[in-house]
Amino acid sequence: MKKVAILGSQDGNNLEAIIKYFTSKDVVFTALSNVENSDFLKKAEELNIDLKYLPYEKNFEYFSSHDFDLIALSDYRRQLQSDVIELGKFIHIHPSLLPAFKGPDAISRAFSAGVKVSGVTVHWINQELDAGKIIAQYPVLIGNLTHFDEFEKDMHALENLLYPIVIDKVLNDEVFDFPDLIASNNCAKSGECGGCGKCN
Repeated sequence: MKKVAILGSQDGNNLEAIIKYFTSKDVVFTALSNVENSDFLKKAEELNIDLKYLPYEKNFEYFSSHDFDLIALSDYRRQLQSDVIELGKFIHIHPSLLPAFKGPDAISRAFSAGVKVSGVTVHWINQELDAGKIIAQYPVLIGNLTHFDEFEKDMHALENLLYPIVIDKVLNDEVFDFPDLIASNNCAKSGECGGCGKCN
């Protein structure tokens, strides 16, 4: 039985997608948030998984006394302390094709810059913001007539499709490749397009 912590600050959209993906798999999840009474923790309660309010200052104490196979960040609004990163395997999902548009508001900054291809990146966490080794990336095309809200919706949909698969691959010491997203059949299940092209 694998143990995974999901660390978040804001909403629980990625959390819900992850938990649903792993419904029939032998993985136990714990939801941790540095924001008390956050929507993230409320979503964890709805999903009936273990949850805990974890103040940022308590990270080292907590992770040094708990053994997780993986810690996945989902919209976590703080940069982890360097001594905490050394305590486990930490990954993060970022809404851009890194190294482009590091940091906050990546979706709006990419759209405002007029790029025609953006996407989602999952990477290992190191001591530099959004600079860890890339594990997986997947693109989203931005047409000339695409509105920002459409682009933003596609980006979030792709996050929900990609992150659970990558977490699964990392837990099983496997490498993610583009066909893995298509083969998952998640596009058809969600009814939303993450840009993989399967529905076209």
